[in-house]
Amino acid sequence: MSTFPLPLFERKICLPEELGVRARMLPAPVVLTNGCFDILHRGHVTYLAQARALGASLIVLVNTDASVKRQDKGKDRPINPLPDRLAMLAALESVNLVAGFDEDTPEAAILACQPDILVKGGDWPVEAIVGAEATLARGGQVYSIPFIHPLSTTAFLEKIRKSAL
Repeated sequence: MSTFPLPLFERKICLPEELGVRARMLPAPVVLTNGCFDILHRGHVTYLAQARALGASLIVLVNTDASVKRQDKGKDRPINPLPDRLAMLAALESVNLVAGFDEDTPEAAILACQPDILVKGGDWPVEAIVGAEATLARGGQVYSIPFIHPLSTTAFLEKIRKSAL
């Protein structure tokens, strides 16, 4: 048994039922984004740093394993289970709070957090971003951040599979 304490980043991992309360404790303006973040890559960390630069705090909502499977990303997805994906994101300096969501969309979690700023990657037009309407109605802002490093976990896995043949 280890006598070492848990890493501090573990405190950034939040249970879904605590999300609203924990979100309100963060310094404003609060930025929120969501995704699967299955295999963390340079595109993800760059995007998250850009999102954080829009505000004082960043919340990342992460699809649960079941939610990822319902997205038809592949029968073997996610590669990394939710606890590992949450820990990887929580370890990033740009991230203040992470939580999983099991629904097909993060709308309920976004409503619980009431972010000042809602962001998604450049492949999402603002009008298609889940939670945009409610965020804008509260006087918040919604952004689609263009990709600097257009990488994808799906493409990365395809490359690995081809090289294994």
